[in-house]
Amino acid sequence: MCGIVGYVGGRKCLPILLSGLKNLEYRGYDSAGVAIMEKGLIEIRKESGRVAALENLIDTSSFLGTVGIAHTRWATHGIPCKENAHPHKDNSNTFAVVHNGIIENYKELRQLLEGYGYSFYSQTDSEVIPNLIEYYYSKREKTKENFLNAVFKACKNFKGSYAILVLCKDFPNMQIVAKKNSPLVIGVR
Repeated sequence: MCGIVGYVGGRKCLPILLSGLKNLEYRGYDSAGVAIMEKGLIEIRKESGRVAALENLIDTSSFLGTVGIAHTRWATHGIPCKENAHPHKDNSNTFAVVHNGIIENYKELRQLLEGYGYSFYSQTDSEVIPNLIEYYYSKREKTKENFLNAVFKACKNFKGSYAILVLCKDFPNMQIVAKKNSPLVIGVR
Protein backbone atom coordinates (compact mmCIF):
# COMPACT_ATOMS: atom_id res chain seq x y z
CA MET A 1 0.00 0.00 0.00
CA CYS A 2 1.21 3.49 -0.81
CA GLY A 3 1.83 6.32 1.64
CA ILE A 4 1.00 9.98 1.06
CA VAL A 5 1.87 13.12 2.99
CA GLY A 6 1.17 16.82 2.45
CA TYR A 7 2.09 20.09 4.08
CA VAL A 8 0.69 23.63 4.01
CA GLY A 9 2.37 26.05 6.40
CA GLY A 10 4.97 28.68 7.04
CA ARG A 11 8.10 26.52 6.92
CA LYS A 12 9.96 25.03 3.97
CA CYS A 13 7.97 21.92 3.12
CA LEU A 14 10.64 19.72 1.53
CA PRO A 15 12.31 18.59 4.80
CA ILE A 16 8.86 17.94 6.30
CA LEU A 17 7.74 15.93 3.26
CA LEU A 18 10.93 13.86 3.19
CA SER A 19 10.62 13.14 6.90
CA GLY A 20 7.01 12.06 6.36
CA LEU A 21 8.04 9.76 3.52
CA LYS A 22 10.69 8.13 5.69
CA ASN A 23 8.07 7.46 8.35
CA LEU A 24 5.77 5.91 5.73
CA GLU A 25 8.45 3.96 3.90
CA TYR A 26 7.49 0.65 5.51
CA ARG A 27 4.24 0.85 3.51
CA GLY A 28 5.92 0.76 0.12
CA TYR A 29 9.27 1.50 -1.36
CA ASP A 30 9.50 0.93 -5.11
CA SER A 31 9.51 4.69 -5.76
CA ALA A 32 9.01 8.05 -4.09
CA GLY A 33 8.32 11.61 -5.18
CA VAL A 34 7.40 15.15 -4.17
CA ALA A 35 5.50 18.05 -5.74
CA ILE A 36 6.22 21.50 -4.33
CA MET A 37 4.66 24.87 -5.09
CA GLU A 38 7.65 26.93 -6.15
CA LYS A 39 7.36 30.47 -7.60
CA GLY A 40 3.91 29.91 -9.09
CA LEU A 41 4.73 26.51 -10.59
CA ILE A 42 4.47 22.93 -9.42
CA GLU A 43 7.94 21.38 -9.28
CA ILE A 44 7.97 17.58 -9.30
CA ARG A 45 10.86 15.32 -8.43
CA LYS A 46 10.49 11.56 -8.34
CA GLU A 47 12.72 8.52 -8.45
CA SER A 48 12.45 4.74 -8.41
CA GLY A 49 13.80 2.98 -5.37
CA ARG A 50 13.68 3.97 -1.73
CA VAL A 51 13.24 7.47 -0.29
CA ALA A 52 17.03 7.78 -0.02
CA ALA A 53 17.25 7.65 -3.85
CA LEU A 54 14.85 10.61 -4.04
CA GLU A 55 16.86 12.51 -1.41
CA ASN A 56 20.04 11.99 -3.44
CA LEU A 57 18.30 13.43 -6.51
CA ILE A 58 17.13 16.65 -4.85
CA ASP A 59 19.18 19.72 -3.97
CA THR A 60 17.20 20.59 -0.84
CA SER A 61 18.58 24.14 -0.69
CA SER A 62 16.96 25.01 -4.03
CA PHE A 63 13.39 24.46 -2.78
CA LEU A 64 11.87 27.22 -0.68
CA GLY A 65 8.16 26.38 -1.12
CA THR A 66 5.89 26.01 1.88
CA VAL A 67 3.18 23.87 0.22
CA GLY A 68 3.74 20.38 -1.12
CA ILE A 69 2.69 16.76 -1.40
CA ALA A 70 4.70 13.54 -1.39
CA HIS A 71 4.26 9.83 -2.08
CA THR A 72 5.96 6.52 -1.49
CA ARG A 73 4.69 3.78 -3.80
CA TRP A 74 3.99 0.09 -3.66
CA ALA A 75 3.01 -0.72 -7.27
CA THR A 76 -0.51 -1.91 -8.04
CA HIS A 77 -0.69 -0.70 -11.67
CA GLY A 78 2.40 -0.56 -13.84
CA ILE A 79 5.93 -1.69 -13.17
CA PRO A 80 8.11 -0.01 -10.56
CA CYS A 81 9.85 2.79 -12.50
CA LYS A 82 10.30 6.56 -12.47
CA GLU A 83 7.48 7.15 -15.00
CA ASN A 84 4.98 5.34 -12.78
CA ALA A 85 6.15 7.09 -9.60
CA HIS A 86 3.94 9.76 -8.05
CA PRO A 87 3.14 12.65 -8.05
CA HIS A 88 1.31 12.68 -11.36
CA LYS A 89 0.40 15.86 -13.19
CA ASP A 90 -2.21 16.72 -15.78
CA ASN A 91 -1.40 17.59 -19.38
CA SER A 92 -1.59 21.36 -18.75
CA ASN A 93 0.75 21.22 -15.71
CA THR A 94 -1.96 22.86 -13.62
CA PHE A 95 -2.48 20.01 -11.14
CA ALA A 96 -0.34 17.48 -9.28
CA VAL A 97 -1.81 14.53 -7.40
CA VAL A 98 -0.65 11.79 -5.06
CA HIS A 99 -2.95 8.82 -4.58
CA ASN A 100 -3.29 5.88 -2.22
CA GLY A 101 -5.80 3.27 -3.33
CA ILE A 102 -7.08 1.80 -6.59
CA ILE A 103 -9.23 3.47 -9.25
CA GLU A 104 -10.97 0.37 -10.60
CA ASN A 105 -12.47 2.12 -13.65
CA TYR A 106 -9.28 3.92 -14.70
CA LYS A 107 -9.20 2.25 -18.14
CA GLU A 108 -12.63 3.62 -19.03
CA LEU A 109 -11.73 7.08 -17.68
CA ARG A 110 -8.44 7.02 -19.57
CA GLN A 111 -10.20 6.14 -22.83
CA LEU A 112 -12.72 8.93 -22.26
CA LEU A 113 -9.95 11.48 -21.65
CA GLU A 114 -7.91 10.24 -24.63
CA GLY A 115 -11.01 10.91 -26.72
CA TYR A 116 -10.77 14.54 -25.57
CA GLY A 117 -7.09 14.72 -26.57
CA TYR A 118 -5.40 13.93 -23.26
CA SER A 119 -2.11 12.00 -23.30
CA PHE A 120 -0.85 9.60 -20.66
CA TYR A 121 2.77 8.94 -19.75
CA SER A 122 2.50 6.20 -17.15
CA GLN A 123 0.88 2.80 -16.74
CA THR A 124 -0.85 3.79 -13.51
CA ASP A 125 -4.47 4.16 -12.58
CA SER A 126 -3.56 7.36 -10.72
CA GLU A 127 -2.67 9.47 -13.76
CA VAL A 128 -6.35 9.75 -14.72
CA ILE A 129 -7.00 11.72 -11.51
CA PRO A 130 -5.24 15.03 -12.32
CA ASN A 131 -6.39 14.89 -15.93
CA LEU A 132 -10.04 14.36 -15.00
CA ILE A 133 -9.79 17.20 -12.49
CA GLU A 134 -8.31 19.42 -15.22
CA TYR A 135 -11.09 18.40 -17.62
CA TYR A 136 -13.72 19.71 -15.20
CA TYR A 137 -11.66 22.70 -14.08
CA SER A 138 -10.99 23.94 -17.63
CA LYS A 139 -14.74 24.29 -18.27
CA ARG A 140 -15.17 27.17 -15.82
CA GLU A 141 -13.53 30.23 -14.32
CA LYS A 142 -10.33 29.70 -12.37
CA THR A 143 -11.60 30.20 -8.84
CA LYS A 144 -11.03 28.33 -5.57
CA GLU A 145 -14.67 27.26 -5.67
CA ASN A 146 -14.23 25.76 -9.13
CA PHE A 147 -10.99 24.05 -8.09
CA LEU A 148 -12.91 22.37 -5.26
CA ASN A 149 -15.85 21.64 -7.58
CA ALA A 150 -13.58 20.03 -10.20
CA VAL A 151 -12.05 17.72 -7.57
CA PHE A 152 -15.55 16.86 -6.30
CA LYS A 153 -16.84 16.08 -9.82
CA ALA A 154 -13.79 13.98 -10.65
CA CYS A 155 -14.15 11.99 -7.42
CA LYS A 156 -17.77 11.20 -8.24
CA ASN A 157 -16.47 9.33 -11.31
CA PHE A 158 -13.98 7.11 -9.46
CA LYS A 159 -14.92 3.53 -8.65
CA GLY A 160 -12.75 1.92 -6.02
CA SER A 161 -10.88 3.43 -3.12
CA TYR A 162 -8.72 6.47 -2.81
CA ALA A 163 -7.11 9.04 -0.61
CA ILE A 164 -5.75 11.91 -2.71
CA LEU A 165 -3.92 15.17 -2.19
CA VAL A 166 -4.22 17.75 -4.99
CA LEU A 167 -2.14 20.84 -5.77
CA CYS A 168 -3.23 23.52 -8.25
CA LYS A 169 -0.72 26.06 -9.57
CA ASP A 170 -3.46 28.72 -9.67
CA PHE A 171 -3.84 28.52 -5.87
CA PRO A 172 -0.30 28.07 -4.55
CA ASN A 173 -1.16 28.33 -0.85
CA MET A 174 -3.61 25.45 -0.62
CA GLN A 175 -4.24 21.82 -1.39
CA ILE A 176 -7.42 19.78 -1.54
CA VAL A 177 -7.73 16.34 0.01
CA ALA A 178 -10.40 13.72 -0.64
CA LYS A 179 -10.94 10.12 0.40
CA LYS A 180 -13.20 7.15 -0.12
CA ASN A 181 -12.54 3.82 1.65
CA SER A 182 -8.83 4.60 2.15
CA PRO A 183 -7.23 6.06 5.27
CA LEU A 184 -6.45 9.77 5.47
CA VAL A 185 -5.40 11.69 8.56
CA ILE A 186 -5.23 15.50 8.70
CA GLY A 187 -3.20 17.19 11.39
CA VAL A 188 -3.59 20.83 12.37
CA ARG A 189 -1.15 22.68 14.56
